[in-house]
Amino acid sequence: MYLDRLIRFFSSLRLTVVCLALGMIIIFAGTFAQVELGLYKAQNEFFRSFLVYWTPHGTSWKIPVLPGGYLVGGVLLINLVSAHFSRFRFSQKKVGIWMIHAGLILMLLGQLLTDMLSNESTMHLREGEAKNYSESDRVAELVVADTSDADSDTVAAINQSALSRRSEFTIPGLPLTIRVRHYFMNSTVANRGADAAEPAAATQNIGARAVVKELPRVTAMDQRDVPSAVVEVMTPQGSLGTWLVSEYIDRPQTFVWNNRTYEIALRSERHYKPYTVQLLNFTHDLYKGTDIPKNFASRVLLQRPDTGERREARIYMNNPLRYAGETYYQASYDKDDHGSVFQVVRNPSWLTPYLSCVLVGLGLIIQFMSHLVPFVRRSPA
Repeated sequence: MYLDRLIRFFSSLRLTVVCLALGMIIIFAGTFAQVELGLYKAQNEFFRSFLVYWTPHGTSWKIPVLPGGYLVGGVLLINLVSAHFSRFRFSQKKVGIWMIHAGLILMLLGQLLTDMLSNESTMHLREGEAKNYSESDRVAELVVADTSDADSDTVAAINQSALSRRSEFTIPGLPLTIRVRHYFMNSTVANRGADAAEPAAATQNIGARAVVKELPRVTAMDQRDVPSAVVEVMTPQGSLGTWLVSEYIDRPQTFVWNNRTYEIALRSERHYKPYTVQLLNFTHDLYKGTDIPKNFASRVLLQRPDTGERREARIYMNNPLRYAGETYYQASYDKDDHGSVFQVVRNPSWLTPYLSCVLVGLGLIIQFMSHLVPFVRRSPA
């Protein structure tokens, strides 16, 4: 009895209408929230969440006010599946309806998988330069490396989200512990004058000559937060002092302990590849008499040591390079140093929207023809 009620509830048409109405409200509210929160934060809080929270000004309370996109989409998916199997019996006349529903289910699942599995990053190359990694524009990582050995480095990275949540990290493979004294999601760093009243940001290296200030989070699409942190390096024998790490600092800071040389830096998060991409040549054409780009293209050399693969490819607008589950798009370029910027997209479920559209389209055609053909045959000559 309880199971029957549960099935009736999840397969009801009223639940469908409620989910669709809530989806429209979330889209409306999330669109307006982009003005204050920016696109990326609004996406995370409204569409990539199970609940939408409201935080009163000056408090740390999180009061749920709306279901999030994941919750509404998940309930709508359950509603679609349960309604389909409880109301429709498979038959030749219902093949089109089954295909339509299968396409809609695949579309919802594909969007969920895209949100969970897809990743976007960039690779910035100058002519002649080669890289085996891409970088996330809006995510940083704290890197500690042992560079004492001539042939290899031991590198450990701590993600930005972990830095903002935890205060202490044991570095795997290294006899060091990192304590996060202060973390700034957005900041500015400046030189500290000799007669400055405020204390230095840290005790070691650049931090001893600099000050750091926290800034409000940016919301504009063409701007980004610049994080900074003050971290303390701990060893089994005690503290080595504090360091200021920031994306404003363009080179790693070095220190020596126990006859070993270490580097520490806060940089854009890297995604390493088992192959290298080298920019051989970059061409850039403009519309005559203007500075408007007409076409820009890159000729790259792809090398993979583990398979011995070595080949050239040309990447230009609307002609990306697809390799090893990733897609390289010609996204931008450098005007001054003949550099090229690729957008690197990894999306294992990229085919699901196409398959779902094909299923829905074929289902509509089949269902329409299954009614049209008998009607035409019954019509008088």
